[in-house]
Amino acid sequence: MKKIEAIIKPLKLDEVKNALNEIGIKGMTVTDVKGFGRQKGHIEVYRGSEYEVNFIPKIKIEVVIPDSLQEKVITTILEKAKTGNIGDGKIFLYSLEDVIRIRTGDKGEAAI
Repeated sequence: MKKIEAIIKPLKLDEVKNALNEIGIKGMTVTDVKGFGRQKGHIEVYRGSEYEVNFIPKIKIEVVIPDSLQEKVITTILEKAKTGNIGDGKIFLYSLEDVIRIRTGDKGEAAI
């Protein structure tokens, strides 16, 4: 099993979520996050004063999947989250030892 975390632009959330649902991803966790990568934030002007925005608003999507869906999920996120501009985000892939559903006690892929 794998856990995939994708940090994407907020405006791409619905597109990515719908595409993941279409390929059979039944659940996900979505979190509002802030951060920066190579762009190191940016300068904004408010009422004539400049100020630096160090942390850019992003969305983190987390999904747990069987190994067999890994490439399909990664490809889907890449296609739907990409704008071609700086700050499109990143995808992180983790191997999971086990998953346990609290309500039933199911383990492994049955718990996904």
